[in-house]
Amino acid sequence: MKTLILIDGNGLIHRSYYALPRLTTKKGELVNVVYGFTSILFKVIKDLEPDYLTVAFDLAGPTFREKKYKKYKAKRVKAPQEMYDQISWVKKVLRVFDIPIYEKKGFEADDVIGTIISKLKSRKPRVRTIIITGDLDMLQLIDKQTKVQFIRRGITDTIIYDQQAVKNRYGLSPKQITDLKGLKGDPSDNIPGVPGIGEKTAIDLIKEFGTLKKLYQTIQKNSLNPKLKARLLEYKEQAFLSQDLATIKNDVPVDFDLAKCRWGKYNQKKITKLLKRLNFYTLIKRLPVIK
Repeated sequence: MKTLILIDGNGLIHRSYYALPRLTTKKGELVNVVYGFTSILFKVIKDLEPDYLTVAFDLAGPTFREKKYKKYKAKRVKAPQEMYDQISWVKKVLRVFDIPIYEKKGFEADDVIGTIISKLKSRKPRVRTIIITGDLDMLQLIDKQTKVQFIRRGITDTIIYDQQAVKNRYGLSPKQITDLKGLKGDPSDNIPGVPGIGEKTAIDLIKEFGTLKKLYQTIQKNSLNPKLKARLLEYKEQAFLSQDLATIKNDVPVDFDLAKCRWGKYNQKKITKLLKRLNFYTLIKRLPVIK
């Protein structure tokens, strides 16, 4: 089975910015993000040997989630502009490598990746997909053909999640992750969930009832603690809103072409020239070997 690597561009950009010290070119340009991203890219290619490779990015501006819930990500501190200023360099590296970029205004990179995976489900022969990200929200996309390589700390400490690894961590299936988020919320994205319900209680409820929908369908006749039942009923609308906000979409209008994502050839002279321009001499020695 062929392998497609799907990289969460913004996730890796944030991870690189905060994980690496301030690196500058001889001209004084800050390039720690570009170095970190490119270093991760090289490691992924070497370790996973993809047949296909692409990167998804967020675009500036509000997404459909902000339109549904104005407080979405409202408490998140905006990263310094110097991080965003390096995105153009990251995209230049990808273009020189002839690695396609997918993005859509009004949606997040997660949604673009979810849509690509959905488009591949009916394709024959099947394609194995591995998502590279620093965001655990992506775990909901895992299935028999899809895994997530999660970057835990820095830019080199990673762990592979498959269906069993999700089960081991949460006691739930990947599909139940959004049910979990509906109850416990997600502080990092300012998704409210049901106040007073933590991860343990939320997991126990989803284990018992299967889904958020089934929990509420049977809530009047089940034997839950009266105080817990009252709280669930009070915040029912908020629970389903939270689940919706946490759900990665699979119907983003992107024109995905797997053939264009084929990895295998690149212009070594051009990428070497660009890496020299950025003073990334150590990365030149690590340029991916084409087999």
